[in-house]
Amino acid sequence: MVMTVFRDDAMKGERILVTGGGTGLGRSMAEAFMRLGADVIIWGRRGGVLEEAAAEMREASGSTCTAMSVDIRNAGAIDEAMQDIFDRGTLTGLVNNAAGNFVSPTERLSPNAFNAIASIVAHGTFNTTVAAGRRWIEGGHKGSILSIVTTWVWSGGPFTVPSAMSKAGVAAMTKSLAVEWGPKGIRANAIAPGPFPTKGAWDRLMPEPLMRKIGAEGENRDGTAGIPMGRVGDHAELTNLASFMMMPGCEYLTGEVIALDGGQWLNTAGTFSNLSALDDADWDMISAGIKATNAEDRKARTT
Repeated sequence: MVMTVFRDDAMKGERILVTGGGTGLGRSMAEAFMRLGADVIIWGRRGGVLEEAAAEMREASGSTCTAMSVDIRNAGAIDEAMQDIFDRGTLTGLVNNAAGNFVSPTERLSPNAFNAIASIVAHGTFNTTVAAGRRWIEGGHKGSILSIVTTWVWSGGPFTVPSAMSKAGVAAMTKSLAVEWGPKGIRANAIAPGPFPTKGAWDRLMPEPLMRKIGAEGENRDGTAGIPMGRVGDHAELTNLASFMMMPGCEYLTGEVIALDGGQWLNTAGTFSNLSALDDADWDMISAGIKATNAEDRKARTT
């Protein structure tokens, strides 16, 4: 079991917004920040899931967690929610974690399919960052931005082109703002995780039909193929790095995109290029699996 490497009060006094903070890596980071004494705000589209997560995290840590139902595809909703946050106190940090992705041959993608990813990852991340940054600058406050990208920002992402394009844009934003906003006391960094299994993302990137197909061809079915360290990541390993990058004492780190993937992208470029072997029938089967997962998510949001 991976343990935290910081003292319990290392982030006391910090106030951090985590988008997509009710589930997956976002929740793991929010929990870690709270254990270290930070007050956290979590955004997401599913209000019930957010409220339940916030209550559980408050009970476990004793820190404050505020749940806000915000769809970051909506720029107006972002600005309104950000103003509400700043009306109650100044943020010290923003974690751009909300994302979306699925695997598909690019020629099968419709404009709506592309926009479904880009509206969250590219537009949503930009609008959230600017909404926080503008208020930091106007108030003369320091701030820290951490964006979760992927190793595809260096290698490209076959069969995940909308995500690869959008995440590469977020990485470019990170480096650009480190220079532009550095003189104003605002830092911008990013983490590019390798495989850290989460329910939502894993079901779209490795749906059951794809797992069966890859298994039939003898590849590792647990996502470890091509990873020199021979395993997927533990959420605590990512939260340790995220906490370090966001906490006081790390103010000289800015403009960096740090890979955390057990050496995978150096070894294999960390992409889905091996999926070139699949045929149309395989992709039909995979698409059906992704649609079933999406239907389950929609049902969960309405119940």
